[in-house]
Amino acid sequence: MAKPMRFFGIIQNFLSITAILPAFIIWGIAAIPGIWLFQEASTISDENTRLLAQGVAIGIGFLLWCISDLIILGFFGLILRPRTESAQAPTQSWLTIRWGFMSLFHRLALPSLQWMTPSFIGNTYYSMMGMKIGKGAQLNSPNINDAYMIEIGSKTVIGGAAAINGHLFEKDGIHLAKVTIGSNCVIGSGAFISPGCVIGDRAVIASRAVLPKFTIIPEGEIWGGIPARRIRGPPSEESE
Repeated sequence: MAKPMRFFGIIQNFLSITAILPAFIIWGIAAIPGIWLFQEASTISDENTRLLAQGVAIGIGFLLWCISDLIILGFFGLILRPRTESAQAPTQSWLTIRWGFMSLFHRLALPSLQWMTPSFIGNTYYSMMGMKIGKGAQLNSPNINDAYMIEIGSKTVIGGAAAINGHLFEKDGIHLAKVTIGSNCVIGSGAFISPGCVIGDRAVIASRAVLPKFTIIPEGEIWGGIPARRIRGPPSEESE
């Protein structure tokens, strides 16, 4: 195993402080289309019409802010995201710092993403951040973390407030492990999927279930509970 990085604490604190201002600047830049629209509405001479136009401009401006925010942050994800299916390093390492920056981008996206899921805009953001998304997949949650470690098959539904993680920290450091969810699956609302899990086609994870790390679920099975366990086998198995 690699040795912990020297001066990690100093580097971490320095980067954390220097990242705060650019992070808020991103939000400011994303607001430019909405600000312009409000200024245009403010030029209307009739007071009642102007107030109506300004109200509409604020609403549309917020929508444009959400879209711009996700596009800007997704662009950073295209450039900086790790390109690996698994990685492990000491907590005090460059891998942790890189993961931290990607997590910062996602945190900045959350205020926008909660309004843009499910939609093609939300899916586009996740794709730019590195997620592999099958055709017709419905992503109803903004809490899909480490998108570059996640693969979701076609026509799969991710329920509202479900959380998927591609990372965890243990005694020996940070671990990144790919999460693979097959096609035609259902991940219930509030469920938690841990790193390294493989979920077969047509499988169902019940609402608020907690799937432990590196769990492998065969096709068509239903799992639920804390920790999640098999509740029912595939239909073909039950018909025998």
